[in-house]
Amino acid sequence: MRTTEALLIGGRSGAGKSSVGLEVAALLRAADVGHAYIEGDVLDAVHPAPDGDPQRSGITERNLAALWANYTELGCHRLVHTNTACVLGSEEGLFIRALRGPRLIRVLLTASDATAEERLTGRERGSELARQLRRSALMARRLDREAAEGTHRVATDGRRVAEIAADVVAATGWNPRKSAETITRGGGAN
Repeated sequence: MRTTEALLIGGRSGAGKSSVGLEVAALLRAADVGHAYIEGDVLDAVHPAPDGDPQRSGITERNLAALWANYTELGCHRLVHTNTACVLGSEEGLFIRALRGPRLIRVLLTASDATAEERLTGRERGSELARQLRRSALMARRLDREAAEGTHRVATDGRRVAEIAADVVAATGWNPRKSAETITRGGGAN
């Protein structure tokens, strides 16, 4: 039986988690590296919070475990997961339980306040922008302080998504048939 491996891509709002996660999945597909991709923000998108759990950790864990059970039935043993806080040491237990003892590879995407503000201003429409900017700045400081030991940090300021994703793929050690750099330049997979 293969060991489950989970690539956890975390970072503040505006760091590029979703864009990078999707590009990582594309690079892995191009290299024929089997994996599942889960956007962690959808695992707890319910209101009001169930069972008085404002962090929604219970529903997140149950949904992750259910999805992962379906993917493992298909023979999957690698997960690409994006979520703001997934690289925090305090989140480790959730992944250990839901994925049944995986090898965790953590990548923290970093972005300056100016970069995050530019990205969030471009995407947020409506009343949530000011709140998102405040929360993003607070979370950036927390992630910097509390990211689990061994977390890879990848800067996103002024970089293309394909470059960032290539750095993230390199951190996995999943050894695609061709390097992520070759794939991003259009080399494809053998």
